[in-house]
Amino acid sequence: MKHSAQNVIIFITTAAGEQAHTIANLLLQHRKVACVNILPGVTSLFWWNGTIDAAEESLLIAKTTASRIDDVVRLVKESHRYDIPEVIAMPIVGGNCDYLEWIDGEVS
Repeated sequence: MKHSAQNVIIFITTAAGEQAHTIANLLLQHRKVACVNILPGVTSLFWWNGTIDAAEESLLIAKTTASRIDDVVRLVKESHRYDIPEVIAMPIVGGNCDYLEWIDGEVS
């Protein structure tokens, strides 16, 4: 049986520590995502203000539907410490249909 809704994974990086939990809880409480995994201890290297910079961060992996991407971006930007927070959505092309349908049922 094929699942019809388009589900996505959204990657969000945050400062290491409590900010990851704050943003994850915000997204869950507003029912914009069904699940968030928090991976602490991510080392990020990136260009910022003309130079290569580095930061210890947490990576959030949020599961939701494509129709909620804009809501997730808005909530993250409103609550994030960074000037330009990373919020990147990627389609889920397949998987356990029961799980994908669960995602659909949990977001509003």
